Amino acid sequence: MAKLHFNYSTMNAGKSTILLQASYNYNERGMATYLLTARLDDRAGQGRIRSRIGIGAEADTYGPQDDLYAMIAARLATGPCACVFVDEAQFLSPAQVWQLARVVDDLGVPVMAYGLRVDFRGELFPGSATLLALADEMREVRTICHCGRKATMVVRRDAEGRAFREGPQVEIGGNERYESLCRRHWREAVGDR
Repeated sequence: MAKLHFNYSTMNAGKSTILLQASYNYNERGMATYLLTARLDDRAGQGRIRSRIGIGAEADTYGPQDDLYAMIAARLATGPCACVFVDEAQFLSPAQVWQLARVVDDLGVPVMAYGLRVDFRGELFPGSATLLALADEMREVRTICHCGRKATMVVRRDAEGRAFREGPQVEIGGNERYESLCRRHWREAVGDR
């Protein structure tokens, strides 16, 4: 039975690595997969999912106005697909998460979504909030804070290392801008709320 899965974490937990490994495992067994990533994040190149450890794969891209149900149905029309993998799922709109749920329910294809749970302000991304509400299975991909505790938050820093408290929810960046922290150290970094 197909399910909608949401694998969530903070930055640098290995979500893309896990996605790429899972897709590889399907492919190795002769089962085709369909990879999608946010058009907005092109740090690895347009239409490419890349892990910090150096592995990568080509993927189709989605933007906020794309109909993912239609995209996946079109992909299925070209041949069998054992699983759909969605990277950067925090950038999905709530409507797109519902489209993924329809893919699972109506087309019978499992969907594995990977993304951040919260932004640098400690607030849920709309796509992540909808995935938390609709997913059949959820899994936290864990990483650690510099103190050794589980990191559940992420801080955005400026060029001088100061933590932002306000600003746009989405600004693409990597280790040069973002740091995963436990809640205690996040509160210290942004000034205790």
